[in-house]
Amino acid sequence: MTERLSLVALPDFTAAMTSDKTFQLLGRPAKATVLFFYPKDNTPGCTTENIAFRDAYGKFIAAGVEIYGVSRDSLRSHESFKAKLELPFELISDPDEAMCLLFNVMKMKQMYGKTVRGVERSTFVIDAEGRIVKEWRGVKVATHVEEVLELVARLN
Repeated sequence: MTERLSLVALPDFTAAMTSDKTFQLLGRPAKATVLFFYPKDNTPGCTTENIAFRDAYGKFIAAGVEIYGVSRDSLRSHESFKAKLELPFELISDPDEAMCLLFNVMKMKQMYGKTVRGVERSTFVIDAEGRIVKEWRGVKVATHVEEVLELVARLN
């Protein structure tokens, strides 16, 4: 896993998310936003990652931080996944890969002996002005949420 500190300003954008809501980068009330990109709903690693963020959700909210999961899955898939795992945060649907391309998370990966193009598990912490404060790429799920919590606690 690589991690990088930065203050890269992002352009404002909107995206469809669960609960018939729309995500907009700028103008959010939170001090910071966590966007975590994952490959696919209902897969083992992605389920584990979403559960880890779900279980730490109260700590993020207490720190003034919003959490959103992002994948290329449809809103219908996201609604089912969110309900199944009882996720308290919204999932953003990116079927056209606009966000994936903006955050440069599309990579060539090896899967079952074949090279495929897919989402590299990545997390971004974005401040209230829409700047990337920190990013993690090639995330390993095991202790990742704790690392993100430590960072946002220091930010606030």
